[in-house]
Amino acid sequence: MDAVIRPLEQSDIRAVQQVAQQSWHHTYEGVIPRHIQDTFLTEAYSDLNMQRRLDRGGVWVAENQDGIVGFANLTPVNDEGEAELVAIYILPHHIGFGIGTKLLQSGVSQLKGLQRLYVEVEKENEVGLKFYEAKGFNVLKEYDDVFAGHTLKTLQMVKDYEEV
Repeated sequence: MDAVIRPLEQSDIRAVQQVAQQSWHHTYEGVIPRHIQDTFLTEAYSDLNMQRRLDRGGVWVAENQDGIVGFANLTPVNDEGEAELVAIYILPHHIGFGIGTKLLQSGVSQLKGLQRLYVEVEKENEVGLKFYEAKGFNVLKEYDDVFAGHTLKTLQMVKDYEEV
């Protein structure tokens, strides 16, 4: 189940959209109503928004013999040395094989001047929360996030990095 990590290419867009959809449905079943998930996915992972991600960079895909099995999206580092892990999703049957770790490490290695990496995770996303805690992220705050009319308990987490 080992995967090669590489930057997103135009030909990967459909596969990334599929990973996002399957991962969201698996992760948020019973947490976020399906119709809200579908509305979000249609907007956030539209062809236009995927093209914007491709143009900006900061998206890495994990590819193995099954094709694209995961992706991570990180923002550029700002003037304060901060960046955000916007998304990291792995197909459900590929979770637990180190793919998320490799995606995170590959993305972070490209962020020159990174001092702090932020991520927001839904409190009921136990798999995601355990992943971030295992990677050294700490909870900064918890807040209610109104997501398409549905209130979520969101945790903002941060990991500090040494300047290289």
